[in-house]
Amino acid sequence: MALVLGVDSSTQSCKVVVRDADTGDLVRSGRATHPDGTEIDPAHWWDALQRALDDAGGLDGVEALAVGGQQHGMVCLDSGGAVVRDALLWNDTRSAPAAADLVSELGADGWAEATGVVPVASITLTKLRWLAEHEPDNADRTAAVCLPHDWLTWRLRDTGELADLVTDRSDASGTGYFDGTGYRPDLLMRGFCGRLPVLPEVLDPAGSVEGPGGIRLAAGAGDNAAAGLGVDAGDDVVVSLGTSGTVFARSSHRAQDPSGIVAGFADATGAYLPLACTLNASRVLDATGRLLGVDHEELGRLALAAEPGAGGLVLVPYLEGERTPNLPDATGALHGWTLASGTRENLARAAVEGMLHAQRVGLEALRAQGVAVSGVTLVGGAARSEAVCRIAAQVFEVPVSVPEPGEYVADGAARQAAWALRGGARPPSWTSAASPARYEADPAPQAWERYREAAELHLPRAAG
Repeated sequence: MALVLGVDSSTQSCKVVVRDADTGDLVRSGRATHPDGTEIDPAHWWDALQRALDDAGGLDGVEALAVGGQQHGMVCLDSGGAVVRDALLWNDTRSAPAAADLVSELGADGWAEATGVVPVASITLTKLRWLAEHEPDNADRTAAVCLPHDWLTWRLRDTGELADLVTDRSDASGTGYFDGTGYRPDLLMRGFCGRLPVLPEVLDPAGSVEGPGGIRLAAGAGDNAAAGLGVDAGDDVVVSLGTSGTVFARSSHRAQDPSGIVAGFADATGAYLPLACTLNASRVLDATGRLLGVDHEELGRLALAAEPGAGGLVLVPYLEGERTPNLPDATGALHGWTLASGTRENLARAAVEGMLHAQRVGLEALRAQGVAVSGVTLVGGAARSEAVCRIAAQVFEVPVSVPEPGEYVADGAARQAAWALRGGARPPSWTSAASPARYEADPAPQAWERYREAAELHLPRAAG
């Protein structure tokens, strides 16, 4: 039996799955935590990977592996391969002014046409502009720039040569200097104030390089592209509710959205992955549960005890600023609080609806980019809540399918590793034994309209 290994190196933890390359059957798994924070020494990722591998029984029998990782993080290396400074993660918003400057310089239309990505604080290029402006000595020391999954693959390759850095289209497409087919050195130099560091080679979707002990190291992927492989949603749009929320679908063409809501990312198969991302998803439920003094199960019970629309109570969930829309300094807010609406049940319902309505903004933006939305596959930690699943069908106004809980990013990376090992025109098909749960509900358009009106109050007003 040939084994393949998939890694999910996220902001919070490192998860590893070992699967049969031909059937996809899970053989063993492991995990380890990452430190909190929006900037971190990449050495913590490496240490966590070693602990997760140990927890999974090591590399015994593994013939290929791939790393799925958090997107956009800025990892700067000097000429000797040492890390220049702690990596800035996707959720570090200090580069928001740099993002605004870059949009001003080229225009939102110009960025959308050039790369499919209008710069926001999460994008790598904005972090490089911040580095050039605030830490010019570190910028000058930077001989190569890579992303978290690139760096881990490079460490596994263990050559120490910057020329041996590799990446894939999906992760490269989230940098702000990749146009879906290749790098844009002109945009990199614009963002990094004239500097042109070494960039990882972009491998083909089924490409690989040699790793430790002859193990094949596949191209890897950004976390959302890897999750797309792992959940194998077909024509459904995927809504992932983790720390952040993402809405994405496979597409034959690159999105070009000047509003910046939809990023024109690439997927892990050679196609594209139009994607909208919110900073706030499951943390909205965490915060509301703390406020009410209940766990997630009780929060769900309270939410289902309230009527759709929460009696007019509307929660705008910008608790950590927001990326969609681009409001890095925003805060959350409650609207429609009256003597009648101010109940525990309504607050719980408003939290779930607010989190889901924020994802529907992305869903509607994907529709505007030509994506057909006939069903949603719902994944992520919050999708384990029955209340979230039932209310999601009402908010999204299409059927919602919820597969068995799993480590979809790591599973997708493992599937990519099997593709690199076995070859072929497309990733191998791994059939799940369990059918997804399916939810349908009558829509609640008034709740959606109230949410849209409340959210619009947070948008900046034009002068005059």
